[in-house]
Amino acid sequence: MKPLLLVALLGCLASVVVAQAGKLKWCVKSDDELRKCRDLMAKAPIFSCVSKPNTLDCIIAIKAGEADAITLDGGDIYTAGLKNYDLQPIIAEDYGPTSDTCYYAVAVVKKGGTFGIRDLQGKKSCHTGLKKSAGWNIPIGTLLSMGLIQWEGIDDKSLEEAVGSFFHSSCAPGATVGSKLCQLCKKDCSRSHNEPYYDYGGAFQCLADGAGEVAFVKHLTVPDSEKSKYELLCKDNTRAPIDSYKTCHLARVVAHAVVSRKDPQLAEYIWTNLTSVQDFDLFSSDAYAPSKNLMFKDSTVKLVRVPPHTDSFLYLGAEYMSIVSSLKKEQTTGTSSALKWCAVGHAETQKCDEWTTSSVSGGTASVECLSGSTVEECLKKIMRSDADAMAVDGGQVYTAGKCGLVPVMVEQYDAVVCSTASSYYAVAVVKKDSGVTWDSLKGKKSCHTGIGRTAGWNIPMGQIHKITGDCDFTKFFSSGCAPGADPSSPFCSQCGGSEEKTVGDQAKCKASAEEKYYGYAGAFRCLVDGSGDVAFVKHTTVPENSDGVGTTWASSLKSADYELICPGRPTPVPISDYASCHLALVPAHAVITRPDSRQDVITVLKDQQAKFGSTGSDPTFRMFQSSSGKNLLFKDSTKCLQEIPAETSYEQFLGTDYMTAMTSLRQCSDTTPDLEKSCTFHACQQKT
Repeated sequence: MKPLLLVALLGCLASVVVAQAGKLKWCVKSDDELRKCRDLMAKAPIFSCVSKPNTLDCIIAIKAGEADAITLDGGDIYTAGLKNYDLQPIIAEDYGPTSDTCYYAVAVVKKGGTFGIRDLQGKKSCHTGLKKSAGWNIPIGTLLSMGLIQWEGIDDKSLEEAVGSFFHSSCAPGATVGSKLCQLCKKDCSRSHNEPYYDYGGAFQCLADGAGEVAFVKHLTVPDSEKSKYELLCKDNTRAPIDSYKTCHLARVVAHAVVSRKDPQLAEYIWTNLTSVQDFDLFSSDAYAPSKNLMFKDSTVKLVRVPPHTDSFLYLGAEYMSIVSSLKKEQTTGTSSALKWCAVGHAETQKCDEWTTSSVSGGTASVECLSGSTVEECLKKIMRSDADAMAVDGGQVYTAGKCGLVPVMVEQYDAVVCSTASSYYAVAVVKKDSGVTWDSLKGKKSCHTGIGRTAGWNIPMGQIHKITGDCDFTKFFSSGCAPGADPSSPFCSQCGGSEEKTVGDQAKCKASAEEKYYGYAGAFRCLVDGSGDVAFVKHTTVPENSDGVGTTWASSLKSADYELICPGRPTPVPISDYASCHLALVPAHAVITRPDSRQDVITVLKDQQAKFGSTGSDPTFRMFQSSSGKNLLFKDSTKCLQEIPAETSYEQFLGTDYMTAMTSLRQCSDTTPDLEKSCTFHACQQKT
């Protein structure tokens, strides 16, 4: 433990050391990179150069604080993000209008041949490097998915052995020296510029020299003067001209990125100094020919800041991560097949643990529980396969969809129509005779279910944005409670925190059941307590918390003491008139998961619903009832879960009107969750 602790302490102190010394330590992997780095130092003395023999040693050096930054490709960004190193991408390369912060992974061959991608077995191959994106992860993942390379997993043999058996011979720098994967290499087969066939230019040179018959590179690798001599291999087994990469490629991949330790000050320091460089071309290696792509890719046009809190997984995207997972195939015999449900906060976790206990059959639980402090944290766990599913509101379905997750089951609130599509009305509730109308809302105090939630935020704020055109909603409402908002925001000032109201209450304005004004019942309670003048909730919220229904705080409330307000109505109307006075008809909450887990999640939930649903056979637990709070795991008004047709996208599930409202609201960047910003940073992060 002591050496690990020392490394951790070095990492934590690294930014302080950088600030004191004034040096930004760049890690380089070859003599030519070191030459370029030293030339950069001459123009910008703030930089210093740390030389290491390979990428992994650079990653370790950055973790330990011996170096500060390096530019890596997707495969290495994945490695750098592992728990051992815990680095993150902070700046992306941008390759201009043809590909922005993405590039195309392609298979290049000499013109005139007749073989296609399905005929590669027994051919000689050139790779940029072992575990690199365009040169290894994408092509090998593609050949595996097409069933061309036969591999049962690491318990069968190593992936290197499987690839070595497929190709006649190869140069894959970084592979085991002496193996077939190093047979075509010119020097030491190292994953550095010391090997002439390393990287994009090297893999192409391997093909040009006739050492290999196919080179796996990126779409901009072949020089303009050479394009007429080469072709691309397409996945449909045809060939195409080099410039047809948009329709003939293996995958679209995220750009190379500068990685560093997780330290906002250090990230700012690196960005400031890189963008301040003058009289030196960071993106050219011409002076160091024949070497290419030194420090940065030569095709880079500019650098772009990566959204804060973006880790390696979010940067690479779900599709790329699934490819990496397929290349790490392991036997799953004996692993748990339980549905891993993600709960937010203590109260939900408590209910989820009860569900786990009740789900045990034959000594095995059908449901396991994981917890996250926020919905966003749970979505990240699902994306990483640490968890499988959770039920979320429409606004969170939108964010989940942007991150590659899919809705698979939807809550239905009317038992009679459990076989039809489910939805509810988003409404604005005020106290009777308060004098508050839709037209007089400005300057009032507001109660919201939570930031990014459908009825509580997206719909009402979307309506208000249409009216004002102003993204600063603090100019419209004087204050309020919108759990999940910045703690210093006026939208946190009216929040109630935990029931105990302790000093320095950590639960205040938290987007979980620990904040008593969170969710539908919480937003209504905010109005009841006088902390707000209007509550944005769903049409059943007041009936579910009044007239003898609901928990202790609602026991004496009368539904007749509350009214609805809406655009186009000069005066309030009774709570029961929601069909004619509402803000929108919106989709119900839905269970979301990864596309590959869809059927497993549905199977388990149908079985659990049969046992523990509203009319379930086992009364020891009820999925749709909450004894220590409201709407825990599922909304308490849920009567059943319905399967969403497999072909339904998240856009189709949410509907045109809702998508239009979200598109409008997303003009206000402050309303976009950090997770969503990370998931949509690249155009190539999502499946198209």
